[in-house]
Amino acid sequence: MDRIHITGGTPLNGTIPISGAKNAALPLMIASLLTGETLELINVPRLADIAALTRILGNHGVDHMVVGKRPGQTAETGQTVRLTASNVIDTTAPYELVSTMRASFWVIAPLLARFGEAKVSLPGGCAIGTRPVDLLLMALEKLGAEIEIDGGYVVAKTKNGLRGTEIDFPKVTVGGTHVALMAAALAYGTTVLDNAAREPEVVDLAECLIKMGARIEGAGTSRIVVEGVARLGGTRHEVLPDRIETGTYAMAVAMTGGDVSLVNTRTDLLASALETLASTGTEVTALPDGIRVRRNGGGISPADVTTDPFPGFPTDLQAQFMALMTLAKGQSRIRETIFENRFMHVQELARLGARIRLDGDLAVVEGVERLKGAPVMATDLRASVSLVIGALAAEGETQINRVYHLDRGFEALEAKLARCGAQIERVRA
Repeated sequence: MDRIHITGGTPLNGTIPISGAKNAALPLMIASLLTGETLELINVPRLADIAALTRILGNHGVDHMVVGKRPGQTAETGQTVRLTASNVIDTTAPYELVSTMRASFWVIAPLLARFGEAKVSLPGGCAIGTRPVDLLLMALEKLGAEIEIDGGYVVAKTKNGLRGTEIDFPKVTVGGTHVALMAAALAYGTTVLDNAAREPEVVDLAECLIKMGARIEGAGTSRIVVEGVARLGGTRHEVLPDRIETGTYAMAVAMTGGDVSLVNTRTDLLASALETLASTGTEVTALPDGIRVRRNGGGISPADVTTDPFPGFPTDLQAQFMALMTLAKGQSRIRETIFENRFMHVQELARLGARIRLDGDLAVVEGVERLKGAPVMATDLRASVSLVIGALAAEGETQINRVYHLDRGFEALEAKLARCGAQIERVRA
């Protein structure tokens, strides 16, 4: 099993190109099942989760072709893919494939909407709480699907097609909004989604669906209206920049000191996180094609955050921000309101010398003078990258085990950091 070795203490300086967003690319790829025509996606990151979904789509009969990379990207980053679902051979998504990645469960929506049936295994993925699929299934049932659970599979059918309806989500759900958008796009009549997720990735999916012929209004607000159409066609669409990768590298610069330009990204994708980062004493400046992050001298000021749905502070940056706060000059309080059991990185940060106390959904971080390198173990995607950030600032060498988590969500991480001066190396098993 691969490991990453990091010798900390080197400020980051240079330029880091931001990849396409995994959390946008996944639903976009799944949307290819809505049409028999070709969907071409630009700026798709090269990640383990993308490869896993490609296998799942291939199992259904979707043809996949890599045709190039985004201009300015290196050989290990970014790709343009063409997906064609003209010969779907199977509407069953088996356990051995779906269990590798939770978002793959979303194939249930386009399969049901286009073919009237789907049999999809209950999902796997990151071990950060239950992440129930109840809200997704509620949305499909509201649209007229008949659903039963049989042997660990969700079996969904519709006799006469899906029907437009009103869906009021009891809590904000990104997955539920993705599923409802895809299903409603081919439903008869009008569907209204209330308390819909406002995340940029939802907007990106809606914009792609509109290019495919869907009639959608209100994406990016809490009320989305979808007028169903009889069929969707192919299109060409560029995946939006990864706001979580952007925030991750911004926090790494803040923690190590230095001066880095993050290019191919946008400030509006993570305004709340950048505002919080600026409050810690880090200089954050908008560039024409990205963001400049600088912290040369001076301590890290403590800051309190509460994770919230967009446009609030992202839960996917909580672990990274906690790593930054371990070196703050004072106490910080971090409250996690989105997912349960998302503090698994705490005990590993403690191995580096962090002082963190947990109380339910609250983490109280007492800043320390320095961290020291140690062997640590990644437990999930975001936790693993928080350990990378901590290790970059720690004295001595840190060995991070189980780094396959990183490969699920961060494209060419070692190469991007090394180009900015980080002493980082992957040791392959």
